[in-house]
Amino acid sequence: MIISTQDIMDEQIANGSDNFLFAAEQAEIPTLHVSNNPWKIIIADDEKEIHQITQMVLNDYVFDKRNIQFFSAYTGEETKRLIEENPDTAIILLDVVMETDSSGLEVAQYIRQTLKNSFVRIILRTGQPGKAPEKKIIMEYDINEYKEKTELTTQKLFTTITSSLRSYKDLITIDRTRQVLELVIKSSERIFENQSLKRFTTGLLNRILSILRLDQNAMYIQASGFAASYEQNDFRVIAATGRFESFIDQDVRDVVPKEIQQYLRSALEKKEGIFIDDAYIGYFSTETGSTNLIYLNGCRNLTALEKDLIRIFSSNISIAFDNLYLSQEIVDTQKEVIFTLGELVDTRSKGMANHVRRVAEFSRLLALKAGLREEEAELLKLASPMHDVGKIGIPDSILNKPGALSDDEYCYIKSHSQIGFEILKNSKREILKAATIVAQQHHERWDGSGYPQGLKGEQIHIFGRITGLADVFDALTHNRIYKKAWPIQFVIDYFKDNRGKYFDPRLVDLFIQHIDEFLEINKRFPEKEG
Repeated sequence: MIISTQDIMDEQIANGSDNFLFAAEQAEIPTLHVSNNPWKIIIADDEKEIHQITQMVLNDYVFDKRNIQFFSAYTGEETKRLIEENPDTAIILLDVVMETDSSGLEVAQYIRQTLKNSFVRIILRTGQPGKAPEKKIIMEYDINEYKEKTELTTQKLFTTITSSLRSYKDLITIDRTRQVLELVIKSSERIFENQSLKRFTTGLLNRILSILRLDQNAMYIQASGFAASYEQNDFRVIAATGRFESFIDQDVRDVVPKEIQQYLRSALEKKEGIFIDDAYIGYFSTETGSTNLIYLNGCRNLTALEKDLIRIFSSNISIAFDNLYLSQEIVDTQKEVIFTLGELVDTRSKGMANHVRRVAEFSRLLALKAGLREEEAELLKLASPMHDVGKIGIPDSILNKPGALSDDEYCYIKSHSQIGFEILKNSKREILKAATIVAQQHHERWDGSGYPQGLKGEQIHIFGRITGLADVFDALTHNRIYKKAWPIQFVIDYFKDNRGKYFDPRLVDLFIQHIDEFLEINKRFPEKEG
């Protein structure tokens, strides 16, 4: 649309508004250039000329390297809709009188009381000051400036917009800092929870990225990162997000760009976290001698305070890594004791080397196929080697008898399930509590004909059902003192025949569906000769 600035001036002068000062020349309202992250300003006025003049005056306006994106509303209802759709609006130039004499005041009240938006700067403009006295409006409404339209010369409009944007920016900075601080405090509490190294580092990346993403309009919301463990020249990615996600479990030196590797080496040499260019490299050493590094890009726009908060968060992380490695050492000790004890039991039975390791791997695999969480599957893998711990109480003469067992001998050997339960039942450790379930229930049957309790169906804990199937599979596919290994098709037929009788039917279906993966475990852990 082509308009004459002189025409607008003449109209304003006729209305007594002679303070809008523009050059008297032909002008076309330009198509405004909108930056990637402009300041949003809503012009709410029922006079079209006010929109045109305001946009022309502020066309080339730039504050803090950001220009302006204008939104126009001609009624109070339109203004309400626009602010709802654009809650990150910095300024509203709000006319008092639009479709009603109090439309602007109703909009101001709606923004503050209904939308609870205390950030947007409301500049109330009126051409009829008698209908909205300044003293009354300032006292009763949460507006930031009150201007009569005749007051807003070009220079005063620039001044008003600049001071309002500065206030808005300061409020957003304060609020962002508050959010970051709250997140740091909240995250610092959670990082001390007992969890695996991989899960811990993944959560750690996500929490720091949450800090970076608090300003959803910033250019660094596409931040990516990874965590790496460095120990005895082994430099491996243990968790990652964004563009680094495919690097997990790979050597840093093979997959990470050389430039980033240099950043990591700088942190290793300085033995401290550093900010370089667009990146943050966190350095965390532990009392156990392990070193962990975190790389995050997208940090260029962080303020000095935000960087300090991340450093504070990182200092807490160092403590958490120490606790994590100490907890891991306890878990590793428990694992070693469990596997050693399980293997010790099996050495009493001829031809059963590697039995507990295979059952552990079978159990974990079947647990995952059955939909158990990774943590539960790993727990079952650690607990299942104790399934036959009760055989400690069974005499060798029965345990290694080459022929058929008598009824009395069979009753005796069945007692190993209850013996195992009695040995483990008083432990408060999570692994041994799971082992207690496995030891007692791995001979229960789906139809209730098992022992020692005669449990039926889902009365049997899923750990007991899984380990029971894994134990039978291993027994059938390997030589025992009383039998030869069965051909795999016989084993599959056996499970099909006893589906819903001895074994959970769903587990049988999953087992047969993935039989090749179970056979691969057999190959990895063969029986040892002699």
